[in-house]
Amino acid sequence: MNTTVYAVKGMTCSGCMTKVTTAVNGVAGVNEVDADVATGEVTVVSEGPVDAQLVRAAVKEAGYEVVG
Repeated sequence: MNTTVYAVKGMTCSGCMTKVTTAVNGVAGVNEVDADVATGEVTVVSEGPVDAQLVRAAVKEAGYEVVG
């Protein structure tokens, strides 16, 4: 299992978490997503490597931004 943590700017509520989680779950190869408003982090779990650009694009499409 691969685990990657992304810092996401703009998540401020549970609705934000839901939007980001749904968007990132749609990325090919993603098995699990955990978004945390308190830390501003999104943890992505997958069986193999997931293209970080696709994750960034999904977060952006949801209205947020991956930073760092």
